[in-house]
Formats: sequence, structure tokens, C-alpha cells
Amino acid sequence: MRSSPASSTATPWRARRVSPEAFRRIAVVSVWAIALTIISGAAVRLTGSGLGCPDWPTCTATSVAAPLHVHAWIEFGNRLINAFVTVASIGALAAALLRSPKRRDLTLLSSGLVVGLFGEVALGALVVEFKLAPGLVMAHFLFGIVLLADSVVLSYLAGTPDRDVGQSTSAPIALVGRAQIALSRLLLAALAVVVVLGTVVTSTGPHGGSPTASRFGFSLQSVARLHGTAVEIFLGITIVALWNLSRTAAPRLVMRRAQIVLVAIAAQAGVGYAQYFNGDPVALVAVHVAGASLLVIASIRFYLGLWAYPAFPVEPTAELDGPSQAARPSDPGATTSTGSTGAPGTGRALSPTS
Repeated sequence: MRSSPASSTATPWRARRVSPEAFRRIAVVSVWAIALTIISGAAVRLTGSGLGCPDWPTCTATSVAAPLHVHAWIEFGNRLINAFVTVASIGALAAALLRSPKRRDLTLLSSGLVVGLFGEVALGALVVEFKLAPGLVMAHFLFGIVLLADSVVLSYLAGTPDRDVGQSTSAPIALVGRAQIALSRLLLAALAVVVVLGTVVTSTGPHGGSPTASRFGFSLQSVARLHGTAVEIFLGITIVALWNLSRTAAPRLVMRRAQIVLVAIAAQAGVGYAQYFNGDPVALVAVHVAGASLLVIASIRFYLGLWAYPAFPVEPTAELDGPSQAARPSDPGATTSTGSTGAPGTGRALSPTS
């Protein structure tokens, strides 16, 4: 039997290619998808729905889906969101493998998302098994923040020009001095301390995910003060970093990203103090969790933006691009050495990415 014209001309999936712009969009979606899982997980805890589905992977011992109960559907809804994001992350990895040209850094970061999300699913099962043990709930949240950081780096690098990793000159070029880079790394370290201490406060406070959930035996006032002190230190480091960048005439885009971090941490501090002095109302805690996710995104993008990335012509994949891009006058790598956006004397364009 003869094959139909459609089947004879169909492109095998292995021969399909994903363009750099399409992959960048997929990577950006992954950032907000993972942020959504963090916020939905917080909603489970804040509504006391942590044990709305007492079993895993099914909701109950007799049903895969949740029964007609508010808490059960809040928890089951969070599981559905996590399942969707896990499948989407597998799609992102497939897109990285099919990207033309393929880049090892994007493939590794996409692989990290897939492995990490499966790890989050396993950790979530342990949280249910051990009835919302505070240490496990804390680890579950922090692991989600690590995955968010992975996705932010992935989306940022997906927007940088493809470069020939075989050339030593393809290394990113610092847009600021060593002192500013050191301050920025200190800023990230302070952010990590703030986030960890914030989860300690959460695991000590009243919102445990269930009325029967155990809590840390710390003094809530003491750990809240410790967390607040860490936030103030983080804020101070951010102000010093911004002043230093301004004093050394850092590029406008770098300054703008530093200002975004400053606004984000100041807003977080304000919400945190309002939350503390008003007895941890659910609405403010939810805003605080969402703000923490945005602060992580802003801080990592600020740090990555301290470098520009040389653009090099790459050997295209025939299925997508046809003739070599190196011969195309519109290729970013064809920028002349006197061009205003190029590295002096290199003939290569630079991109600090947007």
C-alpha cells in the first residue's frame, strides 16, 4: 500500500528544530510556572489544607481525585499544578535538545529542572507521609527556590547570543569592576540567608498547613527578629552596592536592575514588619511569599546582568537555517570592529541581554 503524500513528507520529530527565540519563550514560561508552584504550595499551607489529601500519589486510600471538600481540592489542585509544571519541564528539556544550534549550558540547566522537579515530587510525598513535619516543609520550599533560581538562569542565558565555546574570547565580559562583582556576590549570599531564616520563621509560626501539624520549638519572636536583622543587612548591602555602582558609572541597565532589587527588598521588609505586628494575617503572608519569589528573580537577573556576552556566528542546522549564517550580513557576529555595540577590535557584537 502506498503512503499518502502527507505521511511521506512528514518531518520526523528528531529532525525538527526549535529556534533560539522559541526556546527563550519556553524558558521564560518555566520561570513563572515554577513561581506559581511556590505560591500554590504556600496557599495549601496558609489555608490549612496540607493534609487535605492524606495519601500520595492518590488523594485518599480509595480515590485518585479529591473528594468534594475545600481543603482536599486545594491540596489536590496544588498537586495538579506541580504535575503540569513537571511535564512542561520535560518539554523544555526536549526543546533544549532540539534547539538549533544546540547549547550545552541550556541543555544542562533544562536537565536540572527536570531532575529537580521529580525530586520536589518525592519530597512532597515525604511531607505528606510525615504529616507536615516542619523540617520537611521547610526543605520543600527551599528546594522550590533552588529550582526557581535554575529557571531564572536558564531564561536569562537563553536570551544571550549563541557563541563559539571553543574560543577563549567567547567568555562573558564584565561590565563592572571586581569590587562591584564581589559586593553583588555578597548580596546573593545575604539573600540566601534571608530566605532560609524566613522558612524557619514560617515553620515556627501559626501557619503549619494543618491544625495538627508540629512546629519548631523556637521562640517565634526570637527567630522573627533574627530574620528581620538579616533583611536589614541585606538591605544595607543592596544600598552600598547601588551607591558603588553609581559612583563607578555602571551601565544604565545594571543600575536599573539594582534599583529593582532595592525596591523589592524594601517592599518585602515593609510587608514582613506589617505581618509581624498584625499577628501573621494570611493575606500578608501570601503577599510575602510571592514577594520572596520576585526578589529571588530580580536578584539573580541583576547578578547575571553584570556581564555582557560576545556574539559569534555559529554553524546552523541545515533543517532550520539552510545556508551558513556566517555569510549573512545581518548576522550579529558580522558587526565591524568600529561598531558602537562591539568589543573594540574583536568584530563581535556584545549583548548584556534585556
